[in-house]
Amino acid sequence: MHTPNEKEQALLRLLKEYGALAVAYSGGVDSTYLADCAKEALGEHAIVLIADSPSLPRSELKEAIALAQNRGWNLEIIHPNEHENPAYLANQGDRCFHCKDALFNHMKHFLEAHPTTRLAYGAIEDDRTDHRPGTQAANNHHAVAPLQEVKLYKSEIRQLSLERGLPTAEKASFACLGSRFPTGTPIDLQKLSQVEAAEEILRQQGYHQYRVRHHDELCRIEINPSDFEKLLNERDLLLNKIKATGYRYITLDISGYTTGSTA
Repeated sequence: MHTPNEKEQALLRLLKEYGALAVAYSGGVDSTYLADCAKEALGEHAIVLIADSPSLPRSELKEAIALAQNRGWNLEIIHPNEHENPAYLANQGDRCFHCKDALFNHMKHFLEAHPTTRLAYGAIEDDRTDHRPGTQAANNHHAVAPLQEVKLYKSEIRQLSLERGLPTAEKASFACLGSRFPTGTPIDLQKLSQVEAAEEILRQQGYHQYRVRHHDELCRIEINPSDFEKLLNERDLLLNKIKATGYRYITLDISGYTTGSTA
């Protein structure tokens, strides 16, 4: 059984073996840690690519860019435009595949002048037990998953991120805004913006883990049960602000936040 620090040393050795790497970076816990390790192992031969997409909140994009600049990464912003694909917008259970397919396609186009640079993404050992349509897209584009290769788990990545001084060490889990729509409910940019605006209100009010699930005129709020009392105390304020985003009905899901929910 290897310790987290031993796994990190194995990761750094593996990254050096790639020679040159382009990391798909989202600002989340796993891709941030991978990007930081890639920078350490490969220096300027590590390119960090972040997708500016309507499904990524502006606040998340801004924070991710600021973090990359602060750490001195070789950051580039790309625009996969997955929302131009009707199959993505149809949201028929394979949305994540089409999103990741567009991402890796665009990464390849960006790297046409650097054909020996490998694509990498932040899949981790925990993901092996989850349904991850994006994994198929990654496999189709021969993207590598270094964190998974050295068998790093989320809890270990959080620990190692803390040791590296990464602010994402305790960051809440996040999924793209498209995941807020029930399977079969079409996605459009206006509704994505509406969800983003409602979630931004929760973020500004200090909620750590949250989702706004979109059901036409109704939004269903998922938060940690420990925050139920806080939300009820702020009920009037939240009602007024969230209704201003366009929702007519606002509900609290008493099941609480659920990871991996398909809305």
